[in-house]
Amino acid sequence: MATEARPFHLVVLGASGFTGQFVAQEVAREQVVPERSPRLPWAVAGRSREKLQRVLERAALKLGRPTLPSEVGIIICDITNPASLDEMAKQAAVVLNCVGPYRLYGEPVVKACIENGTSCIDICGEPQFLELMYWKYHEKAAEKGSYIIGSSGFDSIPADLGVIYTRNKMNGTLTAVESFLTVHSGPEGLCIHDGTWKSAVYGFGDQSNLKKLRNESNLKPVPIVGSKLKRRWPISYCRELNSYSIPFLGADVSVVRRTQRYLLENLEQSPVQYAAYMTVGGITSVIKLMFAGLFFLFFVKFGIGRQLLIKFPWLFSFGYFSKQGPTQKQIDASSFTLTFFGQGYSQGFSPEKNKPNMRICTQVKGPEAGYVATSIAMVQAAMTLLNDISDLPKTGGVFTPGAAFSRTKLIDRLNQRGIEFSVISSSEV
Repeated sequence: MATEARPFHLVVLGASGFTGQFVAQEVAREQVVPERSPRLPWAVAGRSREKLQRVLERAALKLGRPTLPSEVGIIICDITNPASLDEMAKQAAVVLNCVGPYRLYGEPVVKACIENGTSCIDICGEPQFLELMYWKYHEKAAEKGSYIIGSSGFDSIPADLGVIYTRNKMNGTLTAVESFLTVHSGPEGLCIHDGTWKSAVYGFGDQSNLKKLRNESNLKPVPIVGSKLKRRWPISYCRELNSYSIPFLGADVSVVRRTQRYLLENLEQSPVQYAAYMTVGGITSVIKLMFAGLFFLFFVKFGIGRQLLIKFPWLFSFGYFSKQGPTQKQIDASSFTLTFFGQGYSQGFSPEKNKPNMRICTQVKGPEAGYVATSIAMVQAAMTLLNDISDLPKTGGVFTPGAAFSRTKLIDRLNQRGIEFSVISSSEV
């Protein structure tokens, strides 16, 4: 990282946005951890100095640090003004980009960072943007020494690093993993800011272009080792968790598969098959989600339908998404558990023509997923970029979190800050 010549090690771009405020608070916490001396130099960036100043004042109040606003730089820049993005990128070692939806606003930031030899981390959950950035910018980023790492929030660090953790903990060869996300809420229920909803609307409305991009990439399939992982039905019952489940429609599957390809092609590690699900509780929740899903999939096909979905997120999501986002009480009462069920083969037992003879169950647990865990994951990914340089890929490029961080201390950092990885059970069948 080019930290010595840059005034700021980290710059939070979009710090006055809903998620950006949480990221700025998390960087402020990281700035004063006891083992850090001197303090971490950082800045916030965006279009409005007044809004950025207010973000720092709120963070100062929340953290009990009245001098915080005077310790943090403010950079004025605009996504629509490339020269201002260049100026911002020149001042940073790592940019934490919180400006979404990324398919609309992400590329100018990636471009400015690469051209100025700056690294960039985002919290994108949009597979089309993530995969397109790889094909357009990987070689240029490698040439410039920039690390461009997408999906470094709740999408998809727990899943991507969770699969790697599971592989590392199995006493043999891990060949397949299913993950089940369970979101826990308090008496006031769950709510998600409509920025995430907008990204989903645009993503599902543009599925044809994602298919086209994948067809044009003409990649060879990653080989399947051992028994093929069977897909579950759209609604299935998970006995181990005593809950119904549906496929998880976030970016996790896309990200994990790209990581497994990278680990096979660059580190010669045996690839792991992966499927992601989300638990939905009992049959009443299943019916409610089915109706919401059918409404969504019908309306997202048409331009006017997408406009209605974006205008009335609370109505069409049955109250799960809103323009205001969650209250502090909802955030404080929420948490997540991501459970991994892995299968594979013990040392010396051939995957060819044999059924798996090893089982392992691991978990990643953490605080509220969308904003608290996302901020912790993003900031710790940035700290890993700054501090674990010798364990990163040798040259820059566009990477998934697993590709960039598989050999670093990121999991240890997350464990210390409340996103906990653990083994639940491991046995030979």
